Amino acid sequence: RREGSCPPPLRSRCPLEPQPSLRPEGPRAGNPALSPAPPRQQAGPPANGQPGRGAGGPIGESGVREAGRPVRGGRGSVRLGSVRLGLVRFGSVRLGSVRAGRPRGQRSRGAAAAIVAMPGIDKLPIEETLEDSPQTRSLLGVFEEDAAAISNYINQLFQAMHRIYDAQNELSAATHLTSKLLKEYEKQRFPLGGDDEVMTSTLQQFAKVIDELSSCHAVLSTQLADAMMFPITQFKERDLKEILTLKEVFQIASNDHDAAITRYSRLSKRKENEKIKAEVTEDVYTSRKKQHQTMMHYFCALNTLQYKKKISLLEPLLGYMQAQISFFKMGSENLTEQLEEFLTNIGTSVQNVRREMDCEVENMQQTIEDLEVASDPLYLPDPDPTKFPAHRNLTRKAGYLNARNKTGLVSSSWERQFYFTQGGNLMSQARGDVAGGLVMDIDNCSVMAVDCEDRRYCFQITSFDGKKSSILQAESKKDYEEWICTINNISKQIYLSENPEEIAARVNQSALEAVTPSPSFQQRHESMRPAVQSRPPAARTSSTGSLGSDSTALSALSLDSLVAPDTPIQFDIISPVSEDLPGQAKSSGQSGRRTNPFGESGGSKPETEDSILHQLFIVRFLGSMEVKSDESPDVVYETMRQILAARAIHNVFRMTESHLLVTCDCLKLIDPQTQVTRLRFPLPNVVLYATHQENKRLFGFVLRTSGGRVESRQTSICYIFESNNEGEKICDSVGLAKQIAFHAELDRKASEKQKEIDRVKEKQQKELNKQKQIEKDLEEQSRLIAASSKSNQSSTEGQFVVLSSSQSEDSDLGEDGKKKRESEA
Repeated sequence: RREGSCPPPLRSRCPLEPQPSLRPEGPRAGNPALSPAPPRQQAGPPANGQPGRGAGGPIGESGVREAGRPVRGGRGSVRLGSVRLGLVRFGSVRLGSVRAGRPRGQRSRGAAAAIVAMPGIDKLPIEETLEDSPQTRSLLGVFEEDAAAISNYINQLFQAMHRIYDAQNELSAATHLTSKLLKEYEKQRFPLGGDDEVMTSTLQQFAKVIDELSSCHAVLSTQLADAMMFPITQFKERDLKEILTLKEVFQIASNDHDAAITRYSRLSKRKENEKIKAEVTEDVYTSRKKQHQTMMHYFCALNTLQYKKKISLLEPLLGYMQAQISFFKMGSENLTEQLEEFLTNIGTSVQNVRREMDCEVENMQQTIEDLEVASDPLYLPDPDPTKFPAHRNLTRKAGYLNARNKTGLVSSSWERQFYFTQGGNLMSQARGDVAGGLVMDIDNCSVMAVDCEDRRYCFQITSFDGKKSSILQAESKKDYEEWICTINNISKQIYLSENPEEIAARVNQSALEAVTPSPSFQQRHESMRPAVQSRPPAARTSSTGSLGSDSTALSALSLDSLVAPDTPIQFDIISPVSEDLPGQAKSSGQSGRRTNPFGESGGSKPETEDSILHQLFIVRFLGSMEVKSDESPDVVYETMRQILAARAIHNVFRMTESHLLVTCDCLKLIDPQTQVTRLRFPLPNVVLYATHQENKRLFGFVLRTSGGRVESRQTSICYIFESNNEGEKICDSVGLAKQIAFHAELDRKASEKQKEIDRVKEKQQKELNKQKQIEKDLEEQSRLIAASSKSNQSSTEGQFVVLSSSQSEDSDLGEDGKKKRESEA
């Protein structure tokens, strides 16, 4: 037992048997001289009663007891019999020898080494295991409590050291990754900076140095695994678990022994059965032997634990310190004078770059301050136009605009994009796009201000063929005017000339002089009339042809026969609420004000909801004026010409957008936002409608109303609209609605006539039925009278039924009254 051998029955589960080494294998990286020593060898079996001799461990020349056997090595030995620990050298730490808790020497005060005196080691008496007294059990409980405390503390220390090991592994991996990324810098393609050879070579040099440091960290990780983690892991996983296993085995053996003693004590004194007695005796022998052997091994393991706990605490710390010292030595060897000079040069370069950066930052800060002062008025979305007037001579323009996009029949959305002109094209570019896209060709296009969805600064661009249009919104009035003027200049192809801005300024000045409005539109109209009337018919035809009306019949008619000379033009929709009602009388001072041209009051008949036709169109109101004739489409063409000319002269660009609803009863102008009916035109009053002969987007209709500028007469108002390439379609829809209404009126009259005929027939049938009923009643009374007279004549008693004169008169009166009442009905 002193040599550590186990009895044959317990050898299979003896925890003191040699265990295979758990030390990881593999080649050491780095300096071989700094690599840890090879794993310690297990002691061989003793020969001739002499303890075996093992190789030295990884921490110097210490002799360590392995697998329950004393191992000699270095300058001492461990002997359990006398509990003697010889001098063991751990690097520069020299442990003094201890015998039964008494130091054998004094601490030396030399500068080269420090002597640590070990205190006495407490033991469990193995000789008293067979007796198993309560005192021995109490002492065993103290040792078990100490083993539990050691296990708890070692677990905490193991976690702390494992964190050190994990951190070192992470540091090694991170250093290696840093070196790898620095080497790959030359393969990167940065949008700015280009190929910087100086920076690339510098980072390559750093990558080389950091790669060497990574190798040093890898060696340190390996040394920590071997010299620090391996000893404490072995103690935790092998020695402490051995104590727990022996404790369980000892508890089982003790319980079996108590049970065997109990059965042995119950043997009968009177009836002795040799067979039973032999079995019980054999059980007591076996259980007692098993308990004794297990208890001795358990005591031995607990006694050995007192030594192992000191070794398990010092050996990992010693390995950690030796690994760190080796790492620092490798670092000092790698740090050469050439590397120091390289680092000094890099530090100087970094300082130069920093000074240059500080100077550049100072310049940029000064620029920012200057721009903040100069741009302060521009922060307002709509700056003062007197301080920042609009430039009307531009042929190029760029900036953010809100574009209107249709999302449904009556719904739309607005999207903010960056718009710019490029030659004769209008381009747009969304934020994040690499390049812009074509919106439309603005050569020979038309641009005008519009009123759209109650938004400010809206304008519409329409291509030269009228097939494409776009509604845009500017941020300020200045941008709004500049965009309109710029697109007008581009539309006239001024940008193709050598000095586009100079030509644009000259054209705009001429336009301003030409379209400066007179104090009164009527005065200007009167001043223009002689010139218009003095022109020959061919000239007037060409003038109207430029506006899209090339009618040959117009040359034969006088303008006065179509449009009244003093007729004002209305450019915006006025709600009927603000107009005078038809039944109200006007004073002489109100002759110039228009009355309600729609012939309806607040109590107008509501539109039938079951109308066959419901068509909706998007239109923009251009204007309306009173006309003298409603028999020829030339009236509509001439009204279009005069309204467009008046808009150009007076610089009126705003147009009210509405939804035109065509039904079988009326035409309605509906507000797109509020869905409120702005105007209602009864369909029977729409007597004429036509589309522009060339520009199919323009259409108009003539509405005949009661009342006007002269009381007690019917007036005709011509309304002109612009649509999205749907002028002919709208006119066709109005014609279809009038046809449906006409046929519906015919059907209604035929139905009323048929109902009248049916009522007459029904009345005649009722009269005939009443007459038949009267005749039937008379016949019934006649039969009753005849039957009564026959019965009286055949009677043997000679009795007669005599009707009194009063009864007969009553019956006659009753029949006459009944006939009279029926005739009255």
